[in-house]
Amino acid sequence: MGTEDLRRWLRQVRFALRPEAKGAALSRRSLCFDVLLAVLLTVVALVVASRYPGDGPVQVSKMEYGAPIPPRPPVLPGGRIESPASSPPWGLIMLSALPLAARRRFPLTVFAVVLCAGLAIGDDASWINVLTCVIGTYSAVMHSRHRAGAMVGLVVAAVLAGVAFRSTQPVLPGWSSPGVVLLVAGVVASVVRFGRRRLAASRDRFAALERAHGEATRRAVEEERARIAAELHDVVTHNVSVMVIQAGAARKVMDAAPERSKEALLAVEAGGRAAMAELRHVMGLLAAPDTGRPDSPADGLEPQPGLGQLDALIDRVRAAGTPVGVAVSLPPEPLPPGVDLTAYRVVQEALTNTIKHAPGAEAVVTLGWSGDRLEIEVMDTGGVRDGVPADGNGRGLIGLRERLAVYGGELTAGPTLAGGFRIRAEVPWRTV
Repeated sequence: MGTEDLRRWLRQVRFALRPEAKGAALSRRSLCFDVLLAVLLTVVALVVASRYPGDGPVQVSKMEYGAPIPPRPPVLPGGRIESPASSPPWGLIMLSALPLAARRRFPLTVFAVVLCAGLAIGDDASWINVLTCVIGTYSAVMHSRHRAGAMVGLVVAAVLAGVAFRSTQPVLPGWSSPGVVLLVAGVVASVVRFGRRRLAASRDRFAALERAHGEATRRAVEEERARIAAELHDVVTHNVSVMVIQAGAARKVMDAAPERSKEALLAVEAGGRAAMAELRHVMGLLAAPDTGRPDSPADGLEPQPGLGQLDALIDRVRAAGTPVGVAVSLPPEPLPPGVDLTAYRVVQEALTNTIKHAPGAEAVVTLGWSGDRLEIEVMDTGGVRDGVPADGNGRGLIGLRERLAVYGGELTAGPTLAGGFRIRAEVPWRTV
């Protein structure tokens, strides 16, 4: 045996000798059953000891081999046997059965008391005393927290019973001697206890799997809510910001230039229609069948926006009064749907921030690629950026970072040396 095997064996021995955790409290039904069983066995033991002393499977004979068997006591009228002069040990008989009322609470103590009482009865022992010892043995092995102590007590009890009744003449075959009966009871209790432990372990594993499934479901629901919240933020923030700017412009020129006011109101209407279309799409995702990919289009729904709708986005921003320059150089191969949507959201969020927090500034959108990475940069000339942290940790930018992280991309945002603001993102576009 190697050193590692020896250590493993020692660990198993220590685990076997370690007391088990205290189990649940006993039910009232179990306690009542134990009390009734103990009282019943005590009454039966007293009746057997008074009316049929020494009768039963254990019949002690101290005569040498070949000697004549002494005559049985005379039978009195009514079938009663004449009792010997000495009276049965009533106290020991009660101790051999009555303590079983606490066999679940104090299994080892009850086992020791019942066994000692049965051995002390000696020649007057009957089948009921063997039965109470068997029940005590079963209870000790079945219900004791100290497994090692119960097994050691079982072996000691079997040896003591074999020595105490070594000269018996059992009615049943010789293998049914009290020592063997106790060992069989202990083995049966061990098998039952092992089966219950395995059943309990299986139930615990099943409960753990259910909890893990519930936790995974909860996380999936939270992730879906976060994704929908990000979509709603991108859709509502951009379109509502453009509509507010256009409505304000229409209000200012309503009296002086009605035609310009009309154009601004038409732009508000177009922005509202675009917002409603995107909102219908996002809400449709909630009831859409699972297609296996979170960014794949569902049947019956229009595709999510991508860089193909970039021109319409730029036109809406320009109509809101923000000059935008565009330089686009896309890879020759089509972009994956998720990367296409993410790139569009980066540009949309950056231009929305410019409209909201830097009115009057000019913006430049640059899209290019280098190797397998798509590069996106949106920079404006600056202005009063009310409400946008200088380190670029606003809620919208945090959502962009999470979007990019899904595809292994990165986002940097912050002020420029000229006083403007720049958002730069890189994301792998080629899926392997």
